[in-house]
Amino acid sequence: MSLRLSPYLVMDGNAREAIEFYQQVLDAQLVFSQSFGEMPENPDFPLPAEAKDHVAHAMLKVGETDLMFSDTFPGQPHQSGNQVTICISTNDKEKAKQMFEALQQGGRVNMPLQETFFSPAYGSVTDKFGVTFQVFTEGLQ
Repeated sequence: MSLRLSPYLVMDGNAREAIEFYQQVLDAQLVFSQSFGEMPENPDFPLPAEAKDHVAHAMLKVGETDLMFSDTFPGQPHQSGNQVTICISTNDKEKAKQMFEALQQGGRVNMPLQETFFSPAYGSVTDKFGVTFQVFTEGLQ
C-alpha cells in the first residue's frame, strides 16, 4: 500500500496565474493540468461557459513534493482561509474508505466518497478540527 499527503490549493478562478507564479519562484515543473471544459460533461452539474477554462486539477512538482491546484467549481463558495486542503493519496480503496469514515466523525462530508471518472474512490471531508481532506484513490480498478 502507498500513502502520501499533498497540499492542495483551491483558487478563485486564478489557478493558472498561481501555477505560473509558483513555477517561476519555486522552480517547479508542471506535471499535469486539466480544465473543467476538458472533463466529461455531467448533466447534474452544468458548467457555465466562463468556467470551462478554469483549472479542474493541476499538479506541480516542487523538488520532491507534489503541489496540487484547482479553481473552485462554479457555484461553490470560496474565501481566503479555506483554499488550502490536504490530499490523501493511496492505492488501497479499502484504506481510503477507512480514513474517510474516520475523518467524517464529528466533521462534515463535502463530497461523499465515490467512484469518479478519475478515481475508484474520491471524496472530500472537513474533520472536527476544521481541516479539509480530499481522499483520492489512485488508479481505476
